[in-house]
Amino acid sequence: MSALTPIRFSSYDPKSLADIEGHVAIVVTPEGTMDQAARSANRLTKGAVARLIASESFAKAKPGHVITLAWPAGLAAEALHVVILSRRMTPVEARKAGAKLAEARGTSALMVKAGNMARAADLAFGLALRGYSFDAHKTASSDARGEVVIGHNRPEEIELAYQPLMAVAEGVHMTRDLVSEPANVLTTTEFADRLTEMKSLGLEVEVLEEADLESLGMRTLLCVGQGSASPSKVVVMSWNGGEAGAAPLALVGKGVVFDTGGISLKPAGGMEDMTMDMGGAGVVAGTMRALALRKAKANVVGLVGLVENMPSGTAIRPGDVVTSMKGDTVEIINTDAEGRLVLCDVLWYTQERFKPAGVIDLATLTGAVIVGLGHENAGVFSNDDKLCQAFLKAAGAEDEGAWRLPLGQGYDDQLKSNIADMKNVGGRPGGAITAAQFLKRFIKDETPWIHLDIAGVASVKSNTTYAPKGATGWGVMSLNRLVRDQFEDE
Repeated sequence: MSALTPIRFSSYDPKSLADIEGHVAIVVTPEGTMDQAARSANRLTKGAVARLIASESFAKAKPGHVITLAWPAGLAAEALHVVILSRRMTPVEARKAGAKLAEARGTSALMVKAGNMARAADLAFGLALRGYSFDAHKTASSDARGEVVIGHNRPEEIELAYQPLMAVAEGVHMTRDLVSEPANVLTTTEFADRLTEMKSLGLEVEVLEEADLESLGMRTLLCVGQGSASPSKVVVMSWNGGEAGAAPLALVGKGVVFDTGGISLKPAGGMEDMTMDMGGAGVVAGTMRALALRKAKANVVGLVGLVENMPSGTAIRPGDVVTSMKGDTVEIINTDAEGRLVLCDVLWYTQERFKPAGVIDLATLTGAVIVGLGHENAGVFSNDDKLCQAFLKAAGAEDEGAWRLPLGQGYDDQLKSNIADMKNVGGRPGGAITAAQFLKRFIKDETPWIHLDIAGVASVKSNTTYAPKGATGWGVMSLNRLVRDQFEDE
């Protein structure tokens, strides 16, 4: 797995600035108030920091921004980063500042003079999130990243606060690694093997093979992968950190390791991006890793359906009718609407086996959600206002975009079939909603449920606040926060 940025916490010495090599960061409030380290830097640079504070660029900067002075006179450092943060900064502002510092420092060593900063752990979290690169398949070794040292008046306290955040950062990195892997590497078997390795963290991991799935009646999931040489699988991960016997929260992920569209073949342009069609399963995996690493006091199960959607002589065809594990029949109109066929069986199995307190499924499900929400927000659908509001609150606190979209009978009516209980698509209008309505048919009335369509946020073409372009790891932070706030024992 991609290594986290090495971060160390040390005692704060505001005067030891002149001889520090690499990069140095100091903190200034939006009003221009300098702490001891900033005043020391200003003195050594013969007033350069004060001149920056008086400049127009400083006046326009917002909390969390970083302004860099390159090769500052009077310092041995290559760069002096001025971090703009109020004394009562929010966690998000501190994380954004950390992410800006990670981007600005590149691979150089960095000393952050944090002083009494209350949110120094969040700043370190931002550094860890943004300090990511996926280099597994580059033959030229990348430059080693220098150490980050955060000088603080209470280093032991801040380091303790950082430990659970570091666990979440590792979960985010795992998700990004999985989403970034090419399909010839991350086969269904390799994916299952990587999840099985998490037994070492205390997770219980079970792999259901094709024979198991056939005996369970998961015909809609199996039909998606029947055109591929790669075996379809379902992996069940269990974290039992809460009260014995308490109903778990269930996380369910779509894991299509490559999606050609099947017989309803996708256009060639952009098909290479379909290595990320297992993004929902990647988020479930990363979340389970984070929960295990931080020893969450909750019961959570994570289930992922792993398949590959390929065209061949054995592939499912448009017009075929398949019977789901629930017993409902589905007319296949478009074999490229395969994710919902994977999820519906896993969702039913999850409810039958675990009787969960709630179910949240994640999938790179529709292009329609990108048309509606772009790359800023995941689409959120739910049958339970309380659970939905709790998730939206968690996503807002973690600075991950999420927007609730409607459900309704009119959308459900678009799924009517002349020859089966339902079609697997409802036409172009409201495509993300009709996909959610399809899944809702496999949710029991008593089960609180959220569907997250992450097609627009799982992998993007430009840098985001907390990640370089590519896989984002969206959702791990929000789900971890939801578990912490709503499902953990006191």
